[in-house]
Amino acid sequence: MSQLTPLKGVLGTGGLGLQNVSVGIVSAGIYIPEPVLTAADIARESGIPEDVVRNKFGLTQKHMAGPDDHTNQMAIWAAQDCLSKTDIRPEEIDLVLCTTEEWKEYLLQTAGIKLAYEIGATRAWAIDVQMRCSTTIATLKIARDMMMADPDLNTVLIAGGYRNGDLINFKNHRTTFLFNLAAGGGALLLRKNWPRNHVLGAHLMADGYMADHVIVPASGTKRFPTDEAVAKNLFYLDLVEPEAMKDRLNAVSMDNWMHCIDEALRKSGYTRKDIGYLNILHMKRSAHLDVLQHLGLTEEQSVYLSDYGHLGQQDTMLSIVEGLKQGRLKDGDLMIIVAAGIGYTWGAACVKWGPCNTQHLHCPQGALGSAQAQV
Repeated sequence: MSQLTPLKGVLGTGGLGLQNVSVGIVSAGIYIPEPVLTAADIARESGIPEDVVRNKFGLTQKHMAGPDDHTNQMAIWAAQDCLSKTDIRPEEIDLVLCTTEEWKEYLLQTAGIKLAYEIGATRAWAIDVQMRCSTTIATLKIARDMMMADPDLNTVLIAGGYRNGDLINFKNHRTTFLFNLAAGGGALLLRKNWPRNHVLGAHLMADGYMADHVIVPASGTKRFPTDEAVAKNLFYLDLVEPEAMKDRLNAVSMDNWMHCIDEALRKSGYTRKDIGYLNILHMKRSAHLDVLQHLGLTEEQSVYLSDYGHLGQQDTMLSIVEGLKQGRLKDGDLMIIVAAGIGYTWGAACVKWGPCNTQHLHCPQGALGSAQAQV
């Protein structure tokens, strides 16, 4: 068999792929709870100066869960917001890839099944997927590859909730890099042969050397969250190997990010010069600016989520919604989605935003439903 060269914007991660099949984002939805912790609140609780919280951590405020804002419930509300922007019915969804975090309503509940039931996706099967903050990129790749391989899989919902901000102890300054953890939900609806917003190549990496560096010490079978453990603040996230993780991240993190970005671009038939919008998770301001500089982009080609905090894997959906609202994500842009997660993981995925390029890909206008959707 002769080796195939990926056509621009066509094959991506699908290996040989099918040149007449595409996967597009129909709509994006979010749920943001009302309560907030301001930079002044965080400064007061942590003892860290407010200007450091604002300018170094990059937080004006972050949204936190209210009494009824349970993790998977926020995913359900985000999915309903996503579906409200399109005429595709819940009954048409074939699969739910649920990205709701492990810290949710109940242990050992398959959150995706509950989510599918609550939104009326009566035909869908569902699985829960976890890769920490890289999970949305992983599910975009999983969904695209599955949809290209399975002729019966036409509509996939990716949705999840997040409230790991509950697990932060502001007195523990080993975890200042986690002080941005917040709460919210996000959702993406994908459709086979949708003639807009094509999901292209993706690339992910993992480094298990850091798998046990950031943990909730008393939270599982190794140590139960007994009253004594909780009283000792062991039911909060902690960085238990600070020097080892710092040294490792300093050595590999930016290189791994750029490798994932370059590989995702290569699989999509693009290069860095083609990027129009950077969709990236919230992190300290200097790191955000560093990534923009490495990619030759301006601050106007991204949205910095300083008014929201870090919603984990749901930052991807928030960046899409805010990017469109602010006019920074536009038709014709090549959007690169970038994330990293404790464990440690890095990932990137390409999406060609707007109408598909019919020069490279056949996208029948009436394929599997109309193309009218308000993302």
